[in-house]
Amino acid sequence: MSYKVNWSYLPKQFNDKNIRDILKLLSKFVPTGDFTLGKPLKEFEEKFAQMVGAKHALGVNSGTDAIKLSLKALNVGPGDEVITTANTFIATIGAIAEMYATPILVDCTDNFCMDVNQVESKITSKTKAIVPVNLAGQMTDLPKLMEIAKKYNLPIVEDSCQCILGNIEGQCAGTFGITGAFSLHPLKNLNVWGDGGMIVTNDDEMYDKLSLLRNHGLRDRDTVEIMGCNSRLDTQQAVIGNWLIGQVDFITDTRIKNANFLDNSLKEIPEIIIPPRFSNRKLVYHLYMVHAKNRNGLYDFLRSEGIQVKIHYPIPVYQQPAIAKYGYKKGDFPVTDSQSNSLISLPAHEHLTQDQLQYMIDKITDFYRK
Repeated sequence: MSYKVNWSYLPKQFNDKNIRDILKLLSKFVPTGDFTLGKPLKEFEEKFAQMVGAKHALGVNSGTDAIKLSLKALNVGPGDEVITTANTFIATIGAIAEMYATPILVDCTDNFCMDVNQVESKITSKTKAIVPVNLAGQMTDLPKLMEIAKKYNLPIVEDSCQCILGNIEGQCAGTFGITGAFSLHPLKNLNVWGDGGMIVTNDDEMYDKLSLLRNHGLRDRDTVEIMGCNSRLDTQQAVIGNWLIGQVDFITDTRIKNANFLDNSLKEIPEIIIPPRFSNRKLVYHLYMVHAKNRNGLYDFLRSEGIQVKIHYPIPVYQQPAIAKYGYKKGDFPVTDSQSNSLISLPAHEHLTQDQLQYMIDKITDFYRK
């Protein structure tokens, strides 16, 4: 159906004029033949590192690989355990599983992110790393988690795939741990024309090892120093990234402005509960999610009224058949379960008009008045 309020902003972000501008850049790039680990990629990595306040950034082929290669660089493997959260997208747990390690899950808090208070009780002699998830543009309590990690000498790999430019007291998501993983998927706040990812780190040794791992372990053309894989961000995608990265502040600020408008309007509706907002954190609203009474009814109604709302995630990842072998059962993570039944995601992207935002508020109000 045709929606009055679309979830995807891509047709507007890449309108005819913008496509023409990008094609001009690509037409200058293509004749160089600099397609693999080329100059535009190096430029994009330097801009990305500077943007988030990290020393190094490396482009890889997805946010999932950004997590996976980070774990591989830490020598996570069979028999190891990695602590993460039950409330996440499958990619987080999938990256751990690809290392043949065991994901050890903890519940989330009311801001969707890892309950740091549960982490210490899950640490064993097999624990090799911790992977917090900064979900939906919210932030895990990373200062507290860093204290725990330091106490047990455990590395943290931040899954910040949904949280570019989020911060706590000015320190950006992705820069607390040994590495931070970001996604450049088309529907992320900084996106390219397909899958892509970025790893950031302040550690020189990690940067060197990750540089090898993403490119078959090659130190140079003829020397394979370690066993790696092929996970390079295509230089063509970096051309898109370089075109868009200067717009990230606008994208972020507009999403925050839209979220504030929705917050101020929805707080007047008693059937809607707004998650916590923190004065010392910058929340970037990759997803704008609220708790809703009769969530499924509201979802159906809003879709019928032309508002492309979504649910993230209706079936908690720990209940998915793919991870049944780890022995988790329904009810193990009650906060995650509760949120899977109450959360609804509303469009809040930078291309919405004020009239569209107000239309959503009006229709949500109509639903509960009925």
